[in-house]
Amino acid sequence: MRLYDTASREVVPFEPGPTVTMYTCGITPYAASHVGHAAAYVTYDVLQRRLQDLGHTTLLVRNVTDVDDDILRKARELGVYYLDLAAEETARFEADMSALGLLRPFSEPRATSAIHDILGFIGMVLENGHAYQAAGGVYFSVATFERFGQVSHLSRQEMLHLAGERGGNPDDPAKRDPLDFVLWQPSAPDEPSWPSMWGPGRPGWHIECSALALRELGTTIDLHGGGADLIFPHHESEAAQSEAATGQRFVRHWLHQGMVRLGGEKMSKSLGNLVFVTDLV
Repeated sequence: MRLYDTASREVVPFEPGPTVTMYTCGITPYAASHVGHAAAYVTYDVLQRRLQDLGHTTLLVRNVTDVDDDILRKARELGVYYLDLAAEETARFEADMSALGLLRPFSEPRATSAIHDILGFIGMVLENGHAYQAAGGVYFSVATFERFGQVSHLSRQEMLHLAGERGGNPDDPAKRDPLDFVLWQPSAPDEPSWPSMWGPGRPGWHIECSALALRELGTTIDLHGGGADLIFPHHESEAAQSEAATGQRFVRHWLHQGMVRLGGEKMSKSLGNLVFVTDLV
């Protein structure tokens, strides 16, 4: 089997052992799943089936981000408890994936199930000198990690532009470098909060995937997949914090599928140009 590896920018041979570990970034369950979501999960389902046809056992983990800015904002708008919203939308998503005939993942862990793991993970990053405390939170320091950029190969200016577009908040005055990213953040008064040694708060965007991947699959994953829009900052940040924590290679091969477009624009919740899975099945 040969795969296009995003980090090496090459089509490379994939020669796994008997068991293949796979991680794909899952949904933030605050609205119905659309064809763009489905395209991603169908892509990795086909890959998983092909690996099984070749005699491999596959362990695919697909997380559910049931606490983050988007779901908290939507729950606030609807006047509902954020975990109730997450449970409802996750059930709809799973029904959609079942209707498409996808294999069940090996594990589908929730971010809120991993708070203990996340706290321990952040502790490792801090202990290894790759993070700092500021403004009641903890930030990853990109200056301490020379391989930052290994997945995306973007210039600093390109990174800054995408960080601004995709929730990286480069103008945060607490940051030592605009590209530093949040590992732990203080919660607003109406947001969920967990105790930590750095003060009460909640996880940053990227940290849950690293903590869940380590918990469910171990230090190094064979294949990590997602949409091309996740290459930066999400997957770049994942790679940096994971390798900063463990000192080991995080992912053997990074895989990304292209975006579904409608009317010349990327299909996305923010643009509202959506075709839902339920419209097709």
